[in-house]
Amino acid sequence: MGAGAGILPGGEERRLKLLAMVRQVLYFIAIMIDIKHLRENPDIYKRACQQKGYKIDIDQFCALDKRVRELKQQLQEIATAKNQAGKDIAKLKGDERDQAIRRMGELKEQEKQFTSDLTGLEPQVNQFLLNIPMPPHPSTPVGPDASGNVEVKRWGEVRKFDFKPKDHIELGTALGIIDVERGVKLSGSRNYVLRGDGALLHQAILRLAHDMMVDKGFEPLSVPVITKEATFMGTGWFPEGKPQVYQIPEDELFLIGTAEVPATSLYMDEIIEEKDLPMRLVAQSLCFRREAGAAGKDTYGLYRIHQFEKVEQVIICRADKDESEKWHQHIVANSEEMLQKLELPYRLLEICTGDMGMGKYRMYDIETFMPSRGGYCETHSASAFLDFQARRLNLRYRDQERKVRYCYTMNNTVIASPRILIPVLELNQNADGSVNIPKALRPYMQNREVLRPNLRA
Repeated sequence: MGAGAGILPGGEERRLKLLAMVRQVLYFIAIMIDIKHLRENPDIYKRACQQKGYKIDIDQFCALDKRVRELKQQLQEIATAKNQAGKDIAKLKGDERDQAIRRMGELKEQEKQFTSDLTGLEPQVNQFLLNIPMPPHPSTPVGPDASGNVEVKRWGEVRKFDFKPKDHIELGTALGIIDVERGVKLSGSRNYVLRGDGALLHQAILRLAHDMMVDKGFEPLSVPVITKEATFMGTGWFPEGKPQVYQIPEDELFLIGTAEVPATSLYMDEIIEEKDLPMRLVAQSLCFRREAGAAGKDTYGLYRIHQFEKVEQVIICRADKDESEKWHQHIVANSEEMLQKLELPYRLLEICTGDMGMGKYRMYDIETFMPSRGGYCETHSASAFLDFQARRLNLRYRDQERKVRYCYTMNNTVIASPRILIPVLELNQNADGSVNIPKALRPYMQNREVLRPNLRA
């Protein structure tokens, strides 16, 4: 190994350490919500906690926050008094000097006590800030869980079969394109192998989605699938979603569950010029989820699995609610267009307060019809966060007046596979077990029109 190999220059190492320390401070200053807005509008956050199902005592937070600010003010006053006492000691003599020395001692004791009190209270305040939810959009349906979601529209005709249809695993096994048995042998439950035309169909769907987004002007990204905790904390996946994420403890790294995490975090701790906004990003990546606690029919087949691939769209824009809404509708429309290209019937849902998660301001789901599951099932989620993620990521921009502001962010699935193979296979099957390839995918499948049974040993 050459001299200095693997070792940062001293100055650079110090700079990175300082940046990490600054990020830690900024993280708790900027974390998640506008603390000034919270202080001035506690009732809004009380209502958000109630509507989203978070048991957080906003009054207790406000009391703690007030005490922390008082202690900081008192410490500032002590610092000023200590400075004056030091000047007095240098000038005075005799009893007056002795009094000034005693005063300095009293101030130091007070400082020690107040610092101790502050050290004990700040983590409590920070923990509150970490878990206070973003207030939802005013028009968001109020409901306790998925039962409160509101259907906005439907597209496409649900196919009626004149024969007994097979599910995607039956079809995929007969076609020789899905091998669950060997997937489980290799990696345990909820794993699979796509073979031959199955792998080609999977890649065709992803390529169609990626090409569509690039044609729309989105910048393509190839992002790491292993990232730091700061990216998960910043995007709001942590702490709530940590049980769903695979960890690499020895390296303090984590496997992503969506390209949203690295793509949205790309500019964390940076200031973007307004002229460069909006940023329209599309990233295709492997995704990994533990899916802890899921059970029942969700564990059958390709619906809820540990590894998949996804094409994800991310928007970073100015801090303007009207602009955010425009782009949010835009990314929903992109996903609808993708499903329409695949000729898959779907419905669009606006997600209610109790089902949308901590950091989301507004959220839509798209559910695609899956015959074997007896109805529409989630394939896409489109979330707008306002500045929730940007504050946690310290992601900012400089506006035309040179004022630094937090960006707004949003994201949506373009397509995720192999889950989408469920409706693609089931809705396009024929009585003989063959499957028609959707027209939009045929250019990626050697212009073939049909997949035919070819059972592998």
